[in-house]
Amino acid sequence: MQLGIHLGTFRQPTLEATLDAVCGHGLVCVHFNFKAVGLPSMPEHVDDAFCEHVAREAAARGITIATLSGTFNMIHPDREVRRKGLRRLEGIAAAARPLGTKVVALCTGTRDPDDMWRTHPDNNTPQAWSDLVDSMGTALRIAKKHNVTLAIEPAVSNVVDSAARARQLPDTMHSPRLKVIMDGANLFGTGMLGQMGEVLDQAFELLGPDIVAGHAKDLDADGAAGQLAAGRGRLDYTRYLGLFQKVGFHGPLILHGLDASEVPDSVAFVRAKLAAIAPTC
Repeated sequence: MQLGIHLGTFRQPTLEATLDAVCGHGLVCVHFNFKAVGLPSMPEHVDDAFCEHVAREAAARGITIATLSGTFNMIHPDREVRRKGLRRLEGIAAAARPLGTKVVALCTGTRDPDDMWRTHPDNNTPQAWSDLVDSMGTALRIAKKHNVTLAIEPAVSNVVDSAARARQLPDTMHSPRLKVIMDGANLFGTGMLGQMGEVLDQAFELLGPDIVAGHAKDLDADGAAGQLAAGRGRLDYTRYLGLFQKVGFHGPLILHGLDASEVPDSVAFVRAKLAAIAPTC
């Protein structure tokens, strides 16, 4: 697999210095968020020339942009907020190709009006699902227009809160442009940590063919998405990484949920696990 990191992990004064930090850890790909270069995460307008500059600087260091953040709350209770997010997604999708990536990462969202990563009891209502399908339909039309792939990430705090729900959405949308980012630390609802093997196995069985990127972080409690550096929690990394291998995934594995000071230890941890399961990963 290609080990990478969320670009925003490194707080450097320039793009070049930030990419140098990535390169300095021997990492070969990044998840790109415009916030990491001083812009809003979902800017109103993205200049092609700037995106091409980012792509050139990354390529000069042997770094590829694996995924691009297009996250907004796709089921926000305010319809106008959803419409605004979709308008900005158009600009993000247009920027993907100049940046050198084909994959735009999404957040399926929550009914919480203030935090798209916080759970809400109304996430499980039929109307929430209907709003997601409506938002995703528009998003997929945008993706087709700009020839990109959209990737959802199942997370216990969102409307797509499990592997089963993540399977249900592409089965509903019937689009080859809708894929999955796998993050094992996001899958454990309340009381589920004791079923770690079963939960991970089911996730890869249901979603394996549609995985376009993996995330490497950790968790120490269930009921919420983990936000610990890989190797600092309870996720069974031997099983987790072995399942990527089992489904034939050899793409980007992106570290996040960590501070820059934690990067060396997490990189070493993940590399050791990869070497143990398959020296050629």
